[in-house]
Parts: sequence; C-alpha cells; structure tokens
Amino acid sequence: MSTASDEARTVIQLIDAGAKQLNEAGVAFGHGTDNAFDEAAWLVLWQLRLPLDDLDAVADRPVSLGDQARVDALIATRILTRKPAAYLTKEAWLQGVPFYVDERAIVPRSFIAELLIDGSIDYWLGEHTRQVLDLCTGNGSLAVLAAMTYPDVTVTAADISTEALEVAAINVTRHTLDSRITLVESDGLAALPGPWDLILCNPPYVNADSMAALPAEYQAEPALALSGNAAGGTDGMDFIRQLLADAPARMNAQGVLVLEIGNERPHFEAAFPALEAVWLETSAGEDQVLLLTRDAIIAARS
Repeated sequence: MSTASDEARTVIQLIDAGAKQLNEAGVAFGHGTDNAFDEAAWLVLWQLRLPLDDLDAVADRPVSLGDQARVDALIATRILTRKPAAYLTKEAWLQGVPFYVDERAIVPRSFIAELLIDGSIDYWLGEHTRQVLDLCTGNGSLAVLAAMTYPDVTVTAADISTEALEVAAINVTRHTLDSRITLVESDGLAALPGPWDLILCNPPYVNADSMAALPAEYQAEPALALSGNAAGGTDGMDFIRQLLADAPARMNAQGVLVLEIGNERPHFEAAFPALEAVWLETSAGEDQVLLLTRDAIIAARS
C-alpha cells in the first residue's frame, strides 16, 4: 500500500505542504518573503531549478520521488536551522536583480532599493551627482543598483566587515561593474574623505530591546550589521550619531544622504529633534527611509 510520500506530487502540492510545515513550525519571515506560501514557493522552485517568477507555468508539473525528497530535506533544514532561506539558496533578489549572499553579510532587503529604481530621490540629484557612496554596503546590492540606475556615476561601496566586502566583490563582478564600483574597508566614514554627492546608507540601527527579541532568523545574520548600540547606547542610534557628525565635511555643497532607519523613527526623532528630514515614501510607508541635505545636517548641529 502506497503512502503520500511514495506518490508523485506536483509542484504546487509540494509548495502547499511546505507552507503548512513552515507555519506549524513558527518560523519567522522578512528576508525576501513575508509569508509561508511565498517562502515555500521560493525553496521548492529553487530546489527543482525552476524559474522563480512563473509558478503558474509549472504548478501542476509532477515531481519525481528523488526531487521530492530533496525538497522535503530543504524545508526541514529551513525549519531546523532557522536560517533565512537566502542563506540556504545563496541568492536573494532586490528589485528583480539577483545577488549572491551568505552568512558573511546581511540578507539584502533595503527599501532604498525601491527609491533608486523608481526615481524618488532624483529631485535632489543632477549633473553634479558623480560620486556615490554606499556606506554599510553588506553584499553590495545597493551599490550595484546605484551603478545600474545612474550610468554616469562612480560608486564606492564601503563596510567595516572584510567578510561582507568579500561577498560584495562577488556581486560587483557578477554584474560586470568592477570598473565602476570600488570596495573600501572603513569604520563609518573614517576612510572615506569624499567629497560625496550622494551617500546611501542602510546602517546598523536596531535598538537594544529589539536586538534581544530578534527571531532566530535575524540572529543568524551578522550582529554587526544590525545592532546600533556598538558605542554603548541603547536606542540604536550610535552609528548614526557618528555618521551625522562626520558627514558634512565629506559631502559636496549639494550633497544628500539617504538613510534607512527601519522601525526606529521614534528613536531617531528623539535623538535628533532639530534635524529637518524629508521622509520618503516606500512600500512600507513613510517611516523607513529619510533624506538629509548637507545644509540640513549642518543647521541641526548649530
């Protein structure tokens, strides 16, 4: 007598079963997907080497017993290890662009990517925008997207982590941008005199209480890329305080800083009450990313 595991299942049946397992196991999402079905679809399609963007075309395709076993093992690994799916597949997508990623760098998910692609920050840019810095570059995804979006700019991608820069180098080469993107190891702006016309920064900003409560999937990422309390604070703003102190001297007169602060807007506004920020609309609302002109940073300090 055959059992369900001995019977040929279709792609969609494997996805539905995987989603049920992920939900029952209580895994956390947020590293490319925000629900169990999409996460299961990603893992199943990747394991079967099928296109990730056309489920309808393959949903009813039968899957061999050997491939079913490999899919089941991958779902089980996701549940057992609590690693983000991107670390298992070694790939993440941002605005439709594929990037290599592993445990040396945070999984790319910055909302700044949306703003680059949809032109939301173009109002503050112009012919003068030539030197772009992606600070806290991680796996280099924002640097790559900036170079793709603005073909006339030169991009520097910087991070304090040499391991993250190794991952970024893979992506720069993958997208044939070695001639336009320079990788630099730097603690904040210390090794980056500029002057910069545009600084993109998705820094460590998670406050101490939130760090302590992070799900295992986020704890699998480098804490250096998440915790904004490295200088002994608790509000997640330690890196940003130093950044805003250093930035004006390293920006051109018309320079702007695009800064992601996630869910930390209350802590940001409490830390910098005099700062005149432009809050930018993203798919997550108007609380995630802000833009600061050089003049606004200087005015707040004085």
